Amino acid sequence: MLVRLMYASRAAAAALDHEELQAILRQSHHNNPAQGITGVLCVCPASGIFLQVLEGGRSAVNRLYQRIVADRRHSAVELLAFEEITERRFAGWAMGQVDMSRLNPALLLKYSEKPQLDPYALPGSASLALLQDLMATASVVGNA
Repeated sequence: MLVRLMYASRAAAAALDHEELQAILRQSHHNNPAQGITGVLCVCPASGIFLQVLEGGRSAVNRLYQRIVADRRHSAVELLAFEEITERRFAGWAMGQVDMSRLNPALLLKYSEKPQLDPYALPGSASLALLQDLMATASVVGNA
């Protein structure tokens, strides 16, 4: 059974280190395909906010989410959405990454009060729609 899980979190460190983010992405690219997990990660380095969607088998996605919640690099982990699905929306991404430099502030305003990424203030459905729009506008990179 396929599921989609979306969560938000904050980087535990005051400033998100570029090398640490790359390590997270390398680990995802290495581990996720063998587990059948796909998804996309949006990170705002300035605010340290993570928004991530994970898709795959229920057990595999739940195990990964439990590791994320326990990961000391994350704080304020909040589940935004969890649903059974019949097909993946991010099937081509072992873990795509949103390129924040390509992000059009008007796209953020489409879904939120301010032109800043704040998934804590959005319904899960709006965060998912935002990520889909980001994919459509080629703001997601790192397909591996």
